[in-house]
Amino acid sequence: MIRVIAQWARALPLLCAIGALAGCAATPDKAKTDAQSFVFYPERPDPPRVQHLATFSAAKDVAQRAGFADFVAGKEGTEEGLKRPYGAALHAGRLYVADSRAGGVAVFDLAARKYYLIEGTGAGRLKRPINVTIDADGTKYITDLGRNDIVVYDANERFVRALGDKGQFRPVDVLIVGDRLYVSDIEHNEVQVLDKRSGKLLFRFGTKEVHQPTNLAASPEGDIYVVETGDFRVSRFTADGKLVSRFGEIGQTHGTFARPKGIATDRAGRVYVGDSAFQNVQIFDAQARPLVAFGSDKLNVPAGISIDYDNVDVFRVYAAPGFDIEYLIVVVSQFDPDKVDVFGFGRMRGVTYPPDEAPATKPSK
Repeated sequence: MIRVIAQWARALPLLCAIGALAGCAATPDKAKTDAQSFVFYPERPDPPRVQHLATFSAAKDVAQRAGFADFVAGKEGTEEGLKRPYGAALHAGRLYVADSRAGGVAVFDLAARKYYLIEGTGAGRLKRPINVTIDADGTKYITDLGRNDIVVYDANERFVRALGDKGQFRPVDVLIVGDRLYVSDIEHNEVQVLDKRSGKLLFRFGTKEVHQPTNLAASPEGDIYVVETGDFRVSRFTADGKLVSRFGEIGQTHGTFARPKGIATDRAGRVYVGDSAFQNVQIFDAQARPLVAFGSDKLNVPAGISIDYDNVDVFRVYAAPGFDIEYLIVVVSQFDPDKVDVFGFGRMRGVTYPPDEAPATKPSK
């Protein structure tokens, strides 16, 4: 796909200057009735690959898309919404958003058309949740900077346990790879690796190699990407913690960073990095070559990014006619208007695209 997205990049001299096509509704309850109401990246005449699909910021966003004017969810009223979100994940038709200021994980149930907040009680009470990562079986791992541990909830959103001893880490993100949990520890400038079942510390890495590690992602081969917000770069390690490569540096040109945070990977090995200063998401290929950026007209201090293949059908209703979505890109903005934007990566039928750089591969287990 390098030739496809590199073509986009030629039309974008500065990442921070990326615009969109004609504007569209910011919330998913607004119907899109003509071609001009859809936002695509890159700009014409390049072939479209990313479409903005929907925005979620409050209970009314899921209520109104179903047409229920008097919808009540969670606490009384429909003005309930996000206050200071950071990370989000989709699972089984629900959008889970870690909201640090609300002290819980906001849930937009797209099938049931309701909104509620997971706050927990007793030993499972959330204080300042930052990120939420969801396993295939629905188990949720929530990093909480108010507690300085990882709070685990089951598929039914019942508290299971907390991981981490006092002073062990100050966790920003947790990544699931097989039977391991990779935890970014911003206080000790390292990544700790835990046994997923027992929570036992297996080993740690990056202590002398990373600075202010925030978000994590895994390559299809199982390598670990670490965003070093303090050093304006992304480092790639093997699953056992051996440094493989790095890319990025401070700057304001294509392929550089000012304040990188969120990161995600797709099945083809492309890497998505959010920059809260540039207000966009940059895409790199598997060899860390910069391809294109998107979202600067939609995002406000982007933080968490996640990619989802399992809930595409839920969002097809928002796709432009003829645009086939391959997967979803979820990006969280931290500041006003606090919101979660969902984008679709895909192809427009009838449009000629250059050959992909490589066939998509299955995600690592």
